[in-house]
Amino acid sequence: MNVFTLSIVDDFKRIMLENEGYKEIFSGFADTLKITAGALVMGIIIGIVIASVRTSFDKNKESMKLKGGIGYYILGFLNAICKVYLTVIRGVPVVVQLMIAYFIIFVSAENGVMVGIFAFGINSGAYVAEIFRAGIMSIDEGQFEAGRSLGFNYLQTMKSIIIPQMFKAVLPTLLNEFIALLKETSVAGYAGVIELTKSGNIIAGRTFNYVVPMFMVALVYLVTVVILTWVVGRLERRLRKSER
Repeated sequence: MNVFTLSIVDDFKRIMLENEGYKEIFSGFADTLKITAGALVMGIIIGIVIASVRTSFDKNKESMKLKGGIGYYILGFLNAICKVYLTVIRGVPVVVQLMIAYFIIFVSAENGVMVGIFAFGINSGAYVAEIFRAGIMSIDEGQFEAGRSLGFNYLQTMKSIIIPQMFKAVLPTLLNEFIALLKETSVAGYAGVIELTKSGNIIAGRTFNYVVPMFMVALVYLVTVVILTWVVGRLERRLRKSER
């Protein structure tokens, strides 16, 4: 080993082992996973609602317009709200949304993790909604007709036939959104959350050494993303086999 390598090894032992920096890294990573998982669940709920409203309006607006009645206007109003939500959320950087949530909406909040889940969940919902909408629109029209032939109304058809098939179609894309969301949470420190990246910054500021903690943070992200990417690849292969 050269002098530089020996110095890095010594710094790693001192910072991560002797000073127990690894505990802060793991603690920050735990908060990162909490925010990511919570935000994804929230995003899925929002995504299902918005995708259902938008696809329902797109598929039924002509027939509802011919029939008349207040239902057409209510669904049109809800569709317009969904479009505004998608435009605003996808048009504003996630870090700005996070700061608005922390410093304005939840200014008195003490739990930064919950604020992070809310902000990233709202943000993720816009992207998940478009994933779900594309998945629903890709389902063959014959599936809707099959639901009607069984005596289901539109909502029952969506719940029992369309959405289960949609989930199968978009699951790999949804897991890729999870990976992207995991990396986006690196800015959660703006909301006072000591997540993975913030933990590395704290260790670096305390030890005056940025090499070891930042490389550790990068390594944890990299290993996690590699594992999740492997899971997505395996899942895609299984889905392809089940379709044959």
